[in-house]
Amino acid sequence: MRKSTYFKLAMNILIHSKIRSWLTIIGIVIGVGSVVTIMALSDSMEADMEERLADLDLTLITVTPGYTQAMSGFRGGGGFGSETSSSDAELTDKDIMAIKLVDNIDYIYGQISGRNLDVYFMGETAGLSVTGVDPQVWQYTVTYELESGRFLEATDNNVVVIGYRIAHEMYDQEIGLNRILAIEGKSYRVVGILAEGESDSAIIMPIDSAVNIIDDAEPDVFDSIVVKADDVDNVETVVDDIEEKLMISRHVMNDDDRDFSVSDSLSMAESFSEMMASFTIFLGAIAGVSLVVGSVGIANTMFTSVLEKTKEIGTMKAIGAKNSDILMIFLFNSALVGFVGGVLGIVLSLMLTSLFPYLGLPMTRSSSGLAVAPDLMLLGIGIAMFIGVISGLIPAYNASKMKPVDALRYE
Repeated sequence: MRKSTYFKLAMNILIHSKIRSWLTIIGIVIGVGSVVTIMALSDSMEADMEERLADLDLTLITVTPGYTQAMSGFRGGGGFGSETSSSDAELTDKDIMAIKLVDNIDYIYGQISGRNLDVYFMGETAGLSVTGVDPQVWQYTVTYELESGRFLEATDNNVVVIGYRIAHEMYDQEIGLNRILAIEGKSYRVVGILAEGESDSAIIMPIDSAVNIIDDAEPDVFDSIVVKADDVDNVETVVDDIEEKLMISRHVMNDDDRDFSVSDSLSMAESFSEMMASFTIFLGAIAGVSLVVGSVGIANTMFTSVLEKTKEIGTMKAIGAKNSDILMIFLFNSALVGFVGGVLGIVLSLMLTSLFPYLGLPMTRSSSGLAVAPDLMLLGIGIAMFIGVISGLIPAYNASKMKPVDALRYE
């Protein structure tokens, strides 16, 4: 027989077993739709992660007061736990001097921050956060882009760089360059505005100015210390050396007594990537269960079809059909069930992925958007047809081995 004949006969079997076949197809639709949707979501999450990592300086290391087991977990240490050090630990100039002894460091500075400070502009007041940084090196440790103006410079005093949202959305009137903001009653001139998406709600000023308006702030006492390694390959070594130097300078004998934490962007990015991969595998495994159920449904449908078509099988063999012809007819039928289920599964996936952005999920907001790639569509249909062929293989083989006489006498 020709392949076109196999296809016509397989289509005839599918059409004349409507309810049973379509119930089977629904199982494949759900399975393929779920798997393809999860894979599309995974691709979108990966693209979103890559965009974020592209904007992230992986050479940055941050030292903060207080120690948590969670921070060590980011670097492949123990599990997540609670803080083990006292809450009154401080970082000072002495810690910066100790860290400066570490090799492979380009820049280092301390910073402080204050929340809910009164920021007045043109008759309106808002409670905003302010960060004080070292103006000599801060611009070399960030990847921000400016909408207008400039970054802080070494000689700056009583000036600020503000985020896009503060400049354009926070107040009724937009804040432009060289406009004056009153922060906690002191005047500061705007010298730079960050581009949209670059810390939109940030107010950054020289640390000496920030000390004067942030409650409990003291000179040479920092909320965190920022370190920039000279190369991403040296980050792990620099982190270990910083921990060693600080433990010596702060007279810390073991981890139980540690009163500081060292975290780096590279380890956190790797941890997030691993968590995302595990999450995707977990969801994929759940969706795969529906494919298994669908494959059982195809096998059941094929066994039933073989029983129903027993006399027809006997007739075809009596007029010269070979075992391979019978085998191919039923394999074409099972592949056809998988194909129809796969195509409808792709349609279901397209409908689901079109709804995800409206749910407000942050991982679906990459610039590439959430969409089912053509290769995913082909893969989904291919998986469905493969499952169909594998599930129908045994029933088709049994049909091909029937003896014509027994098949014609079957009731």
